Amino acid sequence: MGGENPAEKALILLRTRLCDPNFIFRPLCESSDSNYSKLKFLVSSSVTEGCNNSILLLGPRGSGKIAVLDLVIGDLLQEYPDSITVIRLSGLLHSDENCALKEISRQLCTEHQLLFSKMASFDENSQFLVAMLRECGLAHKTIIFVLDEFDLFALGKQRLLYNLLDALQSVTSQAVVIGVSCRLDADQLLEKRVISRFSNRKLLFLPPSKEDIQRLLEYILLLPTDSSLPTDYVVEFNAKLQNILADEKFKEIINTYLNFDSTVKDFLRYLFRAVSNMDLQSGMLSLENFKTALSNIQRHPKMESIKDCSILELYLLVCMKRLEVKEQNSYNFTAVMKEYKCVHDSFQTSDYYAKNVCLRAFEHLLQRGLIEFMDNRGQNQSVEYRPVKLLISFQQLHQGLKSYRSCPAILQKIMDREK
Repeated sequence: MGGENPAEKALILLRTRLCDPNFIFRPLCESSDSNYSKLKFLVSSSVTEGCNNSILLLGPRGSGKIAVLDLVIGDLLQEYPDSITVIRLSGLLHSDENCALKEISRQLCTEHQLLFSKMASFDENSQFLVAMLRECGLAHKTIIFVLDEFDLFALGKQRLLYNLLDALQSVTSQAVVIGVSCRLDADQLLEKRVISRFSNRKLLFLPPSKEDIQRLLEYILLLPTDSSLPTDYVVEFNAKLQNILADEKFKEIINTYLNFDSTVKDFLRYLFRAVSNMDLQSGMLSLENFKTALSNIQRHPKMESIKDCSILELYLLVCMKRLEVKEQNSYNFTAVMKEYKCVHDSFQTSDYYAKNVCLRAFEHLLQRGLIEFMDNRGQNQSVEYRPVKLLISFQQLHQGLKSYRSCPAILQKIMDREK
């Protein structure tokens, strides 16, 4: 790194930060009300007080559930290095009970330097698990079971979940079961016998607030003054960055992006693009870097397809989105035509076409992949009676209409009203 100029060093530093979850989520964990603090309290109380717990971490993909959990486990392993054993399972790999129990036995054997038998039966592995929980409890060691894609473990007979949670009822065991799922209703998938043994503790991971985003931007992008970078360069870089962060145009760009993708993971991907656009000659980030990154990310195939649509096709898409806003998730061409007539009557638009013309436009949307049939049933039915669904989000449609040069103003007005 010695031959690199300060700009190259700064770029490497910023990219390294953006790829390190432990660095990224640390400032979001400082609050006593954060999910990090709540989760650490629950798990550490099991370690120090010998009580058992079961917790669900729920939130959309990319919201930081696993990153925060890894932070908690990492910190606790430093505080109690000889008192914690971590067993990790994924519903994508271990949803079969036999496979899951065998994997638990394998990890326990590896952790405690025991011989693992691949030929052991389900009952033998169950007995081994109960025995290990008892031995670890007597030795004041806590076993943390992490079940990623928790909802997939809830399929079938749920024997694994029942056995794990039932073992937690014993006074001799000392363990924590942590389920991680992107399904907010994951606990509703559990059988009654499993729910009766579950602690009903849930932590919800929401999109970051504007204050969190501002804190993240400063934390990630400001260069450290105590690094190997020249002091003059760091001072100038940070001063220009603070000006960008305070610029109203920059805030508008960030808000536009957050309306499009609101998870931390997606936001970090956006920042990585922006940072990678930095001019190495000047060595400074600019507002243009963030604009370019936004335009690159917004190049979505579905949004590109919208640009090739006719005005009538745009009307049909907006009508379908209005039906979804009204919580009508299943609709066919006939329902869309009723909504189209409603829009025409309400706003007295000049763009009104005959039914057969609308049906051709409807079929074009199917061919473009902007809508699709709900299922394969009713293939012998006429196209106009088969239920369909939209394949683009509200934000994508809204953004697509904005970038459509001759889009009727009434459609923009309708979409703004439905926000």
